[in-house]
Amino acid sequence: MNWLTNFVKPKLSALVKRKEVPENLWQNCPSCGNMIHHKDLKENLRVCITCNHHFRMSAEERIKLLFSNEKTQEIELDKISDDPLNFSDKKRYRDRLREYRKKTKREDAFILLNTKIGQSNIVCGLMNFSFMGGSMGRAVGGAIVKGAKIALEKKCPFVIFTSSGGARMQEGIISLMQMPRTVAAVELLNQNKIPYIVVLTEPTTGGVTASFAMLGDITIAEQGSTIGFAGKRVIQDTIREELPIDFQKAEYLKEHGMVDIVCHRKELKSNLENIINHIT
Repeated sequence: MNWLTNFVKPKLSALVKRKEVPENLWQNCPSCGNMIHHKDLKENLRVCITCNHHFRMSAEERIKLLFSNEKTQEIELDKISDDPLNFSDKKRYRDRLREYRKKTKREDAFILLNTKIGQSNIVCGLMNFSFMGGSMGRAVGGAIVKGAKIALEKKCPFVIFTSSGGARMQEGIISLMQMPRTVAAVELLNQNKIPYIVVLTEPTTGGVTASFAMLGDITIAEQGSTIGFAGKRVIQDTIREELPIDFQKAEYLKEHGMVDIVCHRKELKSNLENIINHIT
């Protein structure tokens, strides 16, 4: 019995053992229910092949999609002290920051670039949803202000890609103060006639929507993106009325004059290039 268990069984198991299957091999489209192989989804820029539903795209993937490595330089964000309020809930805020920095290899939820779209120099900022849901604290507010100042120095457009759940609650009133701070940065660009373009992606909500995200000279939204301040259910409970199915979607906002262009992800780079060429 020992011979069968210790020798024969492992040999047979090795012959028929299944190869390890990678996680997330298939993804289910939340819009049409179609199962999509991860390679097909990646090749189609994370857009459903059947219904054109736009899956969320990471900041790093978006950079690779839009910009050339040779023409792109990352701008280092200013160092700030962590945890100004010594905040703690289920975890200490300092520990949360440490975890997300290790996970994303980023200091905070914003990436600032000096790059090109076509032949035009731009300063580009991208909110990183992978870092605490792209929430806006002092670091994000400071990065937007820094980006605006660099765009002003270089006399080139400032383009921001938003993806955020809103203000960062762990920084309390300090995170809320980033709203007027970023609005002031946009006003500085307006006064000096520096183009400011916003690309709204899934999702853009909370204090981000209530500040710099809706102040672009040109506002573009990716197809199907969720854009709003409070959640749909919260609004329905407050006003005690049923809201339209597509409420807070990019297409609904365009119909009501809040967004200039609703764009498919495949057309985003060419649209941006044409807009920047035209306004500069």
